Amino acid sequence: MPIKTLTFDLFGTILDLGSSLKPHIGDMLAAQDTAVTTEEFWDRQRARQRLEQFQDSLMLQGHGGYLETVRRAYLHTLRSFGLDHVAQDGNQVDAFMAQWQGLRPFPDVLPALPILHRNFRLVVLSNGDPAFLEHLVTHQVPWNFNDVISVSAVGMFKPHPTVYQYAAHRLGTASRDLCMVSSNSFDVVGAVACGYAGAYVNRYGMPYEETPFRPSLQTTDFSDLNDALQALSAR
Repeated sequence: MPIKTLTFDLFGTILDLGSSLKPHIGDMLAAQDTAVTTEEFWDRQRARQRLEQFQDSLMLQGHGGYLETVRRAYLHTLRSFGLDHVAQDGNQVDAFMAQWQGLRPFPDVLPALPILHRNFRLVVLSNGDPAFLEHLVTHQVPWNFNDVISVSAVGMFKPHPTVYQYAAHRLGTASRDLCMVSSNSFDVVGAVACGYAGAYVNRYGMPYEETPFRPSLQTTDFSDLNDALQALSAR
């Protein structure tokens, strides 16, 4: 399996959303008369955001924008916990959205990228909006990726198959020569279903999906990813 190119998920795989955003959520909750914990809020927010994205794709609504799904999910989560007054406060909502501009990478990422680049092309394949991705890879993940691909080019969120098919076409390579690196199991499932290899970076100790589309390898972070990929390519 001679893998030539790695396509990376950005949000939750390269960028640590939790440590970047939960402090702000904790501060917001501490100012409210609520028993809701930061972890409860964050888990519901992330689940709702995924639903917003899946719903847009299933209803053929197109790619309305990653940050727009973030905003909708935040408002829904606030209201679900009875925090309607925060949802109606534009300044507080804007303050949360501003936190996304400062997302930080996991500490294992930047040391691993030069090592991986010795053997593979490194490409971002993300649900993010193009301008947002440009900001992140320029200022938050200072690495010169071979390409940065936004799903907005096909108008669908991952794991819609057109995303992975488009990326292979744009990169001028066969799907079998690509490996999707993601901490989101649905992303690995979608890529493997389209002929990619899949590297499941299980940062959160979550079980994999009940599906025949299994990952080619599994790691807990990027520290041993290169060795695992080299072994996979040598098979």
